[in-house]
Amino acid sequence: MSYQVLARKWRPRNFSTLVGQEHVVRALTHALSEQRLHHAYLFTGTRGVGKTTIARILAKSLNCETGITATPCGKCSACQEIDAGRFVDLLEVDAATNTRVDEMRQLLENAIYAPTRGRFKVYVIDEVHMLSTSAFNAMLKTLEEPPEHVKFILATTDPQKIPVTVLSRCLQFNLKQMPAPAISGHLANILQAEDIPFDHGALALIARSAGGSMRDSLSLLDQAIAHGAGRVEEAQVRVMLGSVDQDHLFSILEALHEGNASALLQVASTLAVRSLSFASALQELAALLTRIQVAQCVPDAVDEEDPDRERIAMLARMLSPEFVQLAYQIVNLGRAELGLAPDEHAGFLMTLLRLHAFRPRGVPEMLYTVRATPRPAAVSAPAAKAPVAAVMPPAPVAERAAPAPSPFADDGGDDWNATVARLALSGLAKELALNCELRALEEARCLLRLPSTKGHLQMKPAPERLQQALSEYFGRPLVLKIELGDPSSETPAEQAGRQRQARQADAEAAIEQDLFVQEAISSLDASIVKSSIKPID
Repeated sequence: MSYQVLARKWRPRNFSTLVGQEHVVRALTHALSEQRLHHAYLFTGTRGVGKTTIARILAKSLNCETGITATPCGKCSACQEIDAGRFVDLLEVDAATNTRVDEMRQLLENAIYAPTRGRFKVYVIDEVHMLSTSAFNAMLKTLEEPPEHVKFILATTDPQKIPVTVLSRCLQFNLKQMPAPAISGHLANILQAEDIPFDHGALALIARSAGGSMRDSLSLLDQAIAHGAGRVEEAQVRVMLGSVDQDHLFSILEALHEGNASALLQVASTLAVRSLSFASALQELAALLTRIQVAQCVPDAVDEEDPDRERIAMLARMLSPEFVQLAYQIVNLGRAELGLAPDEHAGFLMTLLRLHAFRPRGVPEMLYTVRATPRPAAVSAPAAKAPVAAVMPPAPVAERAAPAPSPFADDGGDDWNATVARLALSGLAKELALNCELRALEEARCLLRLPSTKGHLQMKPAPERLQQALSEYFGRPLVLKIELGDPSSETPAEQAGRQRQARQADAEAAIEQDLFVQEAISSLDASIVKSSIKPID
């Protein structure tokens, strides 16, 4: 038996198996159950969302031998013939190839005759917007007052081109694009039924690439099965689609946070070597920034099953919401300007460097003053009634006692804070090291303790990168072991947070005590925006 493509094999046969069009199913189901049948239906929507499929299910519901029903049996001769595409009273017409008025008149001349087999004679006219004006005029009368045994089902991807005289004679249903989670869930059910191994990440990639079309997703799934030799794996699907690995996108944002322009150049070079689409890379980066902004504004809205949930949460803490908004705008503009660049690689690279140029700074690069003689000690508002955003160098901070050395170390590993600062780490691996406490450093083993609340930082490949960095730093192979528990001393992250708060408090106090700032507040009725005060490192 010849192979049947998935899009045809798994086409829904009834309303209960239809995915993603619940609003249409609900309306049609109620109409069929209550026998409130209209003579003409119009289904609109983009490709592959189920217009023709719903038309065939509706035809079965009208002609099922068990009676007019919202749940056709699928076993009677009428249902089986409609599924097979050979039911004599179901006339499917492609308006794209039958646009002329003569062809429409010939088609409608047979409408006056009673059905041969079924209860109703059903005309399904696909891409109806392609009909000529004369053809539309020819069908108006029949469409408005058809015989009782005739039902019209029109489908189109462009309802704007249909005359209003036709629209007013039809019940119109707008089919929406399939959401990516619904597509990936449906694909998972199909692969389980087909007994084909798959990765959920691969299905998510296919669902995003399908652009809301279930038919396109099934075609891509067929291609992925062939490409993966009977398996649907994320790595293979990325190669097939030319998609950008999410690790590259996370690396871009981590490099921006660290101000590492070299890492940005490396990501651009990697994408160029792999011949990946730079436009797709920017599109995926914009989508990732959207997910980060959602995590910042509405943390509860983040999907619990998202495999990137922890990395997104970490970036949501590392990046400011304002910068995420700015980065989103820069990325979208960069994508729109790719066609104007000397080549796509240059356009992509300039977009990354633009993100680097506008990344948040530790201190401002310009100081605004309202006096002729600049005063380096203060910043004032340029206009009356405006808040004063002031930045002052912090007062000297007293030297704080370092944490007590670990009794388990004997070769410089006792000062864990200094050790972490010298390790060649970035991203998640660096966050893991900063939040750990050194418990033991032996000849071939390093034991760290991580707070239970930070357990998500152990996500791969962070532990492996930290182990490699420690081995290189101490010049001998080390096996890294991480235990969960409450640290007995201050971790590097806690120490940095405490020092940062102290510097911020000192900076705010210095601003409030500055005579120029006090004079501006008094004379201009201004106020200090404390969130704008940043200590000078």
